Amino acid sequence: MTLIINNDDVAKVLTIEDTIAVLEESYRKLSIGEAVCRPRIDIRIPTSDPDRNYQFGSMEGGSASGYFAVRMKSDIIYEARNGDVVTQEKYCTKPGLFCGLIFLTSVETGEPLAFINDGVLQHMRVAGDGGIGVKYMARKDAKVVGMLGSGGMARDHMASFMAVRNIEKLQVFSPTKANREAFGREMAAKYNIEVQVCDRPGDIYKGADIVAALTDSAIPVLNGALIEKGAHVVNIGGSGLPDQATIDRVDVYLRFGDAPAPIGRPELALDDEYIAWEAGASKRKFGDGRSGKKAHGVALPDKRITLADILSGKTTGRTSRDQITWSERGNLQGAQFYAVAGHVYERAKAQGLGHEIPTELFLQNIRN
Repeated sequence: MTLIINNDDVAKVLTIEDTIAVLEESYRKLSIGEAVCRPRIDIRIPTSDPDRNYQFGSMEGGSASGYFAVRMKSDIIYEARNGDVVTQEKYCTKPGLFCGLIFLTSVETGEPLAFINDGVLQHMRVAGDGGIGVKYMARKDAKVVGMLGSGGMARDHMASFMAVRNIEKLQVFSPTKANREAFGREMAAKYNIEVQVCDRPGDIYKGADIVAALTDSAIPVLNGALIEKGAHVVNIGGSGLPDQATIDRVDVYLRFGDAPAPIGRPELALDDEYIAWEAGASKRKFGDGRSGKKAHGVALPDKRITLADILSGKTTGRTSRDQITWSERGNLQGAQFYAVAGHVYERAKAQGLGHEIPTELFLQNIRN
């Protein structure tokens, strides 16, 4: 039987600790050639509304340990402005609904094992990366988090930071006062920590050991001039990169790794987080393709280390308390989804969760 696993089921079986563990193992396998993935590929097509475009994104990967997965998402993309804040918005069919699916298969038999809603898993795998970066690059005695954002990504990242460091204080700002205050109360109650809800974004930086921008902004929101010595930076949103002032101040840049080149075509190796094809390429696009910009690759090659470097003992990552460090995944999304989805499938199956449908519905006797 093939399982249909929804977000409620994923939330019941997936912890941030397990997410961090399976991601680390996937990245290790990728570094030694036991796993494989490709960069994310987007297809963008204009709609009848010039302020919106269609975007289909997919990423895939698998390993000799037994699983292969394709993550697919189908979105209408546009941007919204609230004063100086520009956010990337998306929906499927109507605002508030989204279509993101993970198709999980067995590498031993080819069997379609599961279709999994990607909402909860998506947040957890991104937050898991944040936790891995803090685990290896933040100071061991990091206690204070300065955070921009108070939504789902902020919640899951806070869980990941708590999993790898003894956090004692959170300083948080987001544009909507009611949202940041509710988030602050929630985090204080959940983790029994001190929370300072800030009225200005600049207030989150003072004394922060970990600075995290976790927003849906279409433009960078960090202010690198305010980051204090010794801080570790995590950045989500803002088209992938933090502001230039932050980049200029980074001393050590942990990029977990890069997707390998196709077999026999080393010239096709890419470090871009995603690559895209467009219909109506001359027309303005929104979302990740805003203003025709391509995805960034290795941002600071002269300061770059990889997770494989750390795991092999080649480097310790941070080498002094005063260094400002920054971590990001690289274009390894496909390696994330087979690993986390495989873990979710095993746990859901063991607990009798998910909706079973006959695998025969997906099979045929005509050779493809």
